[in-house]
Amino acid sequence: MSYNIANLPPYEPQTIEAEAQAYWNENRSFEVDESSDRPKFYCLSMFPYPSGSLHVGHVRNYTIGDVISRYQRMLGKNVLQPIGWDAFGLPAENAAIAHQIPPAVWTDKNIAQMKQQLTSLGLGYDWSRELRTCDPDYYRWEQWLFLQLYKKGLAYRKEAIVNWDPIDQTVLANEQVVNGCGWRSGAPVERRAITQWFLKITAYADELLNDLDKLSGWPDQVRTMQRNWIGRSEGVSVLFALQDNPGEKIEVFTSRADTLFGVTYLAIAPEHPLAKQAASNNPALQAFIEETQHSSVSEAVRATTEKKGMATGLYAINPLSGRSVPVWVANYVLMSYGTGAVMAVPAHDTRDFEFATQYHLPIDWVIQPEATDTITTNTAFTEKGILVNSGDFSGLTSDNAIAQITEALDSTAQGKRCLQYRLRDWGISRQRYWGTPIPMIHCKDCGMVPVPEADLPVILPEAVDFQGIQSPLKQDLTFLQVTCPNCQQPAQRETDTFDTFMESSWYYARFASPDSHTRMLDDRADYWTPVDQYIGGIEHAVLHLLYARFLHKVLRDENLVSSDEPFTALLTQGMVLKDGSKMSKSKGNTVNPQALINQYGADTVRLFVMFAAPPEQSLEWSDAGVEGAYRFLKRVWQAVTTHVASLAHYPNWQTFLHQAHTEKQKALRYQLHHTIQKVTQDIGERKTFNTAIATIMELLNHWYKFTTETPQDYALSQEVLSAVVLMLSPIVPHITHALWLQLGHTNAIIDTPWPSVDSEALKQDALQWVIQINGKYRGRMTLPAQITEDEIKQAVLQEASLQQHIRNKTIRQWIFVPNKLINLVITP
Repeated sequence: MSYNIANLPPYEPQTIEAEAQAYWNENRSFEVDESSDRPKFYCLSMFPYPSGSLHVGHVRNYTIGDVISRYQRMLGKNVLQPIGWDAFGLPAENAAIAHQIPPAVWTDKNIAQMKQQLTSLGLGYDWSRELRTCDPDYYRWEQWLFLQLYKKGLAYRKEAIVNWDPIDQTVLANEQVVNGCGWRSGAPVERRAITQWFLKITAYADELLNDLDKLSGWPDQVRTMQRNWIGRSEGVSVLFALQDNPGEKIEVFTSRADTLFGVTYLAIAPEHPLAKQAASNNPALQAFIEETQHSSVSEAVRATTEKKGMATGLYAINPLSGRSVPVWVANYVLMSYGTGAVMAVPAHDTRDFEFATQYHLPIDWVIQPEATDTITTNTAFTEKGILVNSGDFSGLTSDNAIAQITEALDSTAQGKRCLQYRLRDWGISRQRYWGTPIPMIHCKDCGMVPVPEADLPVILPEAVDFQGIQSPLKQDLTFLQVTCPNCQQPAQRETDTFDTFMESSWYYARFASPDSHTRMLDDRADYWTPVDQYIGGIEHAVLHLLYARFLHKVLRDENLVSSDEPFTALLTQGMVLKDGSKMSKSKGNTVNPQALINQYGADTVRLFVMFAAPPEQSLEWSDAGVEGAYRFLKRVWQAVTTHVASLAHYPNWQTFLHQAHTEKQKALRYQLHHTIQKVTQDIGERKTFNTAIATIMELLNHWYKFTTETPQDYALSQEVLSAVVLMLSPIVPHITHALWLQLGHTNAIIDTPWPSVDSEALKQDALQWVIQINGKYRGRMTLPAQITEDEIKQAVLQEASLQQHIRNKTIRQWIFVPNKLINLVITP
């Protein structure tokens, strides 16, 4: 039966989406509590910085989380999906300076705008739990947690060499240094010694490393990155005595004691006390050390920069060989890593080989490959092997030599076994204004004094006057001046603020009990945590995730949660590219998602970002792809509205639902339930949303080819289209909300379970096999589903159309792909 499409209701996304969102709001569809008897599921996407407008990367991240949340809800879970704002940070402060607007005002304005944009996407958030990290009710508990760490000796203050941005006037994390320059200002960074606050994350190094084995729901790549960042090494600490002052020793760590006889120089960091001592009467060395202050303290950056050094004039004695080796200052040695000194073995370390070659230092080979006695001298040999030129240890394997050399050093007090980590304690001080005040007081008599817990929160003043870059907290006397809690004498507050990683490292737990006023977290946190599914960019694979894991263990030790890890499963989505490059304002290749929503509707944008690529891979933006997504939704709309109009002529169609099916109907039902099975696996297990959408599209194509001639045909069409709408609903929730009601269902689709697979429908009387000979397609055969392998072979050999290909040939092998393909390997 045909209909004039012009007479059917048109697809009007703006109207449809407004109606669906109004329904969710009126029914508070996404607000949840802990009283449900359904199993909990906590889905969380990394919360946004309120920059003022969403970009396509935001849309992708939050749509992925929303699809997972809606799907889990359809499985009968009690689903929490909250949202909040990572509201502190340098951009708000820079905007305040540039536009003479307080950071709090700028932040609130941006939050309001971005909240409207998130809402327009139809994201199913429990807005009753919304939080912003710049609210005193939030950061009060962060200050409280810091005080608990301070009591335990896990928070401390010391001088450290840091990356300093001279324009932004603040410390930068290593990851905020790009090609030696500040990531925002573009100014060359400097290395400065600054007194700042640290959290002793190294106290949890072993647990952070070992518990990675528990995180089977995390990508292997991320776990490997964290293992490498923590960098546990077993080795020996070796003491090299200075030649002219044997009582003074240089301590170095090595995991390769077998190379000790190959040491030809020691390299120390420019900040090492010996370097400063040697430079005191050496102007050239002093100038070199000052030059190094304009390079990053990042180990990764140092590894790729040109290796530079200068001899100090000092010599040290190898404790095993007795050999005198020169001491050099080298720009690739970090004072913050180990002891700030390394023993250089150019023959067996690529970095040392490069340095020694550049400065014409000796290269002594002490390890040779086990399989040969030939040593290649044009590059470093970094593997283990057999010791040579190593005194009494020559001839030993590397492993045996490491054990014996370590024992020899230990027995003579010239070394000792030890562990070392690449992981450094977390520097949490920032010398800027828009952040959480560190709750400490400087007293000239009592030293550093913690703010009493009863006086929390230490509130950041919001009505401030910026006079250039320097933090206004240093001039705000109402904030700065305070009485010492110990001696009651005048004192000053700490003016450094917390690194914003502090706020983002525990927000996931506060979502569970956002209105708890007497405790940082209450029992609800234990109900919801750990997060069942966490979603965010791969750029956060190390620091944010590592810091969150650390603070979760701290929260556990404070009896605020009982789990060991914060995030059970992790999905890291790829970037959004345009013309092969990451979108950025500077490149002029950004796309405004709001304009697309206004033109095509939120469902089209959601469908495109979920269909264009698997979530872990980069997504290449395509205007044609967006238009294609819109056309598909119009096609779905047309399919349902046409079917609904047809059903009006068959008021008793429901009585035909359970009658015996014809072969044509069985084929469509098979396709339907095969699709449900595959889409369930794609969304629920593999998280390959693009293939799930493609499979639904394929089912719709089969439906279009199905000719509806009888009431039972229409009943089957109802079953198929209802399932199509249900399976699409997590991805495009607005259009499916409307279509579900058009299909005659009285309950809202948001409260409808995921479709189940009918195993009987997957049983087929006959299967179609593709026939290949030597890998080339030769036709298809329809055979009974219950046929044996021998019966299949007989049928193939008797098939007339294949005789010309197999006559007088020898069949060497039969290859079966179950229920799909048969390949005959033949020879003349």
